[in-house]
Amino acid sequence: MRFERVRLGSEHVDYHWAWDLQRRVHAEVVAGEREDTVLLLEHAGVYTAGKRTASWDRPTDGTPVVDVDRGGRITWHGPGQLIAYPIVRLREPVDVVAYVRALEQAVIDLAADCDVATTRVAGRSGVWVAADARGRDRKLCAVGVRVAKGVTMHGIAINACPDLSAYDRIVPCGIDDADVTSLSAETGRTITPLDIVDATEHELARALGARTRPARPAVAVRP
Repeated sequence: MRFERVRLGSEHVDYHWAWDLQRRVHAEVVAGEREDTVLLLEHAGVYTAGKRTASWDRPTDGTPVVDVDRGGRITWHGPGQLIAYPIVRLREPVDVVAYVRALEQAVIDLAADCDVATTRVAGRSGVWVAADARGRDRKLCAVGVRVAKGVTMHGIAINACPDLSAYDRIVPCGIDDADVTSLSAETGRTITPLDIVDATEHELARALGARTRPARPAVAVRP
């Protein structure tokens, strides 16, 4: 599995540009021209809506929203959030739920390394900090994936140190009875995407290893 940091630490990547990059990499992985690849980056601020997004989840002030071909509902991506897009071949028979659980486990283990206790919430994807004296259940990491021809796209968004007010314009992931948090908010210290990228690569490699298929022999490509 190959990890590629896309301008991480130097530029906030435009969502449409990164989506095009995902599609190119996906086609190469499907064709056997590239090994399994995980793209890691920070986006410029953007709202994206998955296939299950309801009209009342969206901003009411005319803020633009990008409709995408992943599962899930509406969310925000932007500075202070580490995005990981695994583009990997899943083992057969393809089990999308097991793949999502593997992604969640990687983030649960990452958060534990940062001294943040997280969990899953029944019926809701992502990684959560359970309700406590500080507030309601709050989402630390959103998960939204697509699988085509046995190869994954999209992935996870880990809140390291984003401006959480960006979520105020939407109903994040269509959930109105919970909140959103970050590693920085939970620990009281600033934790940036660069601070967690090494550990994220390690945990993803460990969690996804059992879910992915061995690479097929590369297809010769004529110059």
